[in-house]
Formats: sequence, C-alpha cells, structure tokens
Amino acid sequence: MTKPKVLISDKMDPNAARIFEERGCDVDVITGQSPEELLKIIGEYDGLAIRSSTKVTADILEAATNLKVIGRAGIGVDNVDVPVASAKGVVVMNTPFGNSITTAEHAIAMIMALARQIPDANESTQAGKWEKSRFMGVEVTGKTLGLIGAGNIGSIVASRALGLKMKVIAFDPFLTDERAVEIGVENVDLDALLARADFITLHTPLTDQTRNILSRENLGKTKQGVRIVNCARGGLIDEEALREALDSGHVAGAALDVFTEEPAKENVLFGAPNFICTPHLGASTTEAQVNVALQVAEQMSDYLVNGGVTNALNLPSLSAEEAPKLTPYMALAERLGSLVGQLAHGNLTQISIEREGAAAQLNGKPIGAAVLSGFMSQYSDTVNMVNAPFLARERGLDVREIRHDREGVYHTLLRVTVATSQGDRSVAGTLFGNENPRLVEIFGIGIEAELSGNMLYVVNEDAPGFIGRLGTLLGEQGINIGTFHLGRRDEAGDGDAVLLLSLDSPIPSKVMDMVCEVPGVRMAMPLAF
Repeated sequence: MTKPKVLISDKMDPNAARIFEERGCDVDVITGQSPEELLKIIGEYDGLAIRSSTKVTADILEAATNLKVIGRAGIGVDNVDVPVASAKGVVVMNTPFGNSITTAEHAIAMIMALARQIPDANESTQAGKWEKSRFMGVEVTGKTLGLIGAGNIGSIVASRALGLKMKVIAFDPFLTDERAVEIGVENVDLDALLARADFITLHTPLTDQTRNILSRENLGKTKQGVRIVNCARGGLIDEEALREALDSGHVAGAALDVFTEEPAKENVLFGAPNFICTPHLGASTTEAQVNVALQVAEQMSDYLVNGGVTNALNLPSLSAEEAPKLTPYMALAERLGSLVGQLAHGNLTQISIEREGAAAQLNGKPIGAAVLSGFMSQYSDTVNMVNAPFLARERGLDVREIRHDREGVYHTLLRVTVATSQGDRSVAGTLFGNENPRLVEIFGIGIEAELSGNMLYVVNEDAPGFIGRLGTLLGEQGINIGTFHLGRRDEAGDGDAVLLLSLDSPIPSKVMDMVCEVPGVRMAMPLAF
C-alpha cells in the first residue's frame, strides 16, 4: 500500500515531520516557495501542512489533483480558499487549541499594560525622565471586563480575569446561560456589554457578522474611559473611528495585536495617545509554535492513515476511535444515498436522513455527509464527503437530519427520504452483524438485499410467470444473475412487486430495452454501486 505523501511548505517545528513519518506518511519539507514553484509540485501530494506564509489559492487547488487535506498550524485560515477547497473535496483543518493559552495570556498582558501605561512609562524612564505623576494608572481589581466572544480563548481570558478579581460579562450569540455559569461570566447582549464594560477584549473570528463589530456607532455606546484590547482578528474594529475616540479621550486606551491590513507598516492608529500595539504576537511563544506544529501533524496523519477527522472546518469531526465503529454505517449511508439518487426522479427539493435504534446513538454528522456523498454522486463524478454538502447547498437542496429514540423492528436503521415533485421516495437499510450493510425497504416495499456492483431494479406486476420470463431473457442475452431479491407490496399477489438482481456485468442498453418490453414490467433501470 502506497504511503500518503505530505508537503510541509512553511517553517514549523521539525518534530512535525517526525510525527508524519512515525504515523505512516512520507513527508517533504520545502519552504519559501513562490506560488509558481508550488504549482509545479503540489499535484504529487495528498496533504499540505502550512502556517500563514503559503497562500492556498484557487489556482493551487486546481493543480492539487491528489490533495485530500490541508492542515493549518494555527487558527486563522485566511490564506486558504476554503470554499474552493470544499468544492474540490479537500478537507481543511486548523489547530484552534494549540495556541489558546498563549493568545489568552497576551490579551491579559495587554490589559495590564493598558491599565498601568507600561510601554509609555518604560520609554520615558529609559529616556532619563522620572515622570511618576504622568503615569497614573488604574487597578483592574473590581473592574468589569467585557468579552466579545466566549469560546475557547475567551473562556481562558475569563478565568484569568476572574483570578485578578475582575467582574466578567460576555456577549456571544452561542453562549448559553448554563455555559456562562460554568465559566463564571454574566451572559449579556452587546449593547449592555458596551455600556457597562471598563475593559473590552475581543475573541471572535472575522465573519460578515463580526466585521467592524466595534463600529463608530458601537464605540459611541461604550462607557467614557473604556480600554479596548484586540488579540483576535484584524477588521473587528473600525480603526479610523477608534483613532478619533482615542484622540477625544472617550476611549482611554487601546491595545491591538492585529490589524485590518498586515503587515501593518502604516496605520491610522499609530501615534495615537495611550495606544499599544504588537506585531500579531498572540500565538508567538515557543510552546505554542511547537504545540500547533505537532497538533497539525497528528490531525493530518490521522485523517490520511485512519480516516479520523479533527478540527476540520468543512467536514464533521470523526475521531480515530469513532472511525472503525462508524465505517460500516457510513458505507450503508453512502449506498442508500446512491440508491435513492439513482431512483428518484422529478424536481428534488428535500432530503431527510433518519436514524433510529443503535444508529441514533452515534455521531450523525459523518453519516449525513456519507448519505449526501452517495446521493450527489449522481450529479458529479468528483464528489466526496467534503464537497457533497457544498454541492447540495449549491443546488438548493434542503437537508434535514432526524434522530429517533424509538426501537423498531431492526436494532439499527437508517432511512433516506427524498421529496420530489412526484412525491416522497424513501429507502431504508440496516447492518447485519453490525458490519454488513443491507437494504430492507424500498419505496414502502420490504426487501432484503445487498447493494453492490451492477444491479437491475425492476418494478413489476406481481403475477405468475414473470420471474421466469425475465430470467430467461437475461440468460439468452448472456447476462448472469448473481443474487436475486424480491419484495411484494401485497402478499395476496395482486399488487406491485420489486426485484433487485445483482449481475456479474453491466447490462447493455439494448438489453435494458428488451427488459422494459417484458410483459408485466412497470419500470426497470440499471443501478451501479
């Protein structure tokens, strides 16, 4: 078996390469390449490990014909075209926790530096001055810290601030009251935070919703004398409005580690009173640099060798421990999706993925992605679990996932239903022995069948002699039947029946025309898995 091949294109701890090799990957370390140089070699690699220097553009992704995963040693993926990577079926991972403590500590350091005007006091003292009265600071004890963003880094900042005896309030659309109690903060809306906070620190990604979250209008809502810290992402603050607020004294001080444009060789904030800045040092500690390099190597090798998915931005997480248990379910899910995709006709508007029994207790995201992968394979020949949800959204398909606690006839069951202009079409399957996928229902008719290889699907009039006529025709045309599966809508024999035949070879179109002419055939079509 050929080993996955990984390229490390940015400088990172050398132990990352060792981890790739120990976990079964071949690795090349080639740093400092131009985009043109990277274009020439990227097609050789299954994985690409980067930091912030390598720009993974649409052109790079187009040339990366074998690429399966991109791993960013750090949090931000601004240098990766994630939508194009998703459309190409490439997993994009980051390492959101490797530098969390480091970034949180930098924010706390900025808060203390602002409170005691340490940079200006240092510069003045080293210049031979002794201006004790000029540098009258404030205590942080008893002050209110407002967190905008209470995720991993924000919660660490909260714990450190609570240790400094600050009162912490937080705004985060995803923060529940239970989680707020757990991390010791008060859950408030943004306007309340702006009005109450003595210090504000930002810990949120840059999105359309968070861009300029501290806008001119919102800065005007803050308390007179507020101090502001941003060690998250540039673009969260309107820098021109912040400069005006610093000049007027409404904002008593600001400390930024990140800027809208980086490297920040020039900026409207430079030279403002009580302004502190650092060159994006949030993750710049020896420990953090080692941690993110080792973490990205572990995550990427787990995915390439074992199928485990951790910290992916465009694929549900699937740990290496979960992968063996979920693998047969994902195989079943993909085949059910493929089956309903091949059989359903008309304008497709919605797909529902239902799990019950043992399946309801599992991680449903990878199962749902596998269903979409099988389903969307009917519309693209380059589909996989990464780009299938993207392709579904692109076509306006409404995807619904439903979990049932009930116990049914089968100990575990997956059901896939597609809503079409001609009505709902549903198929269901289970696992035999917890590992062998089986179809157990098709369009309301019970049937037991494997879904593999070349198959023939027939809906026919349930009448004597039909099976013999069909078998004779296929035999005369040199088509060998491997297995034969029959389902009936009505046991009385006066309704529809379904036949699923596995064939040793694809069925030619001329033979399909002959099958459709067999008396009693209502509908017939070839299937492939």
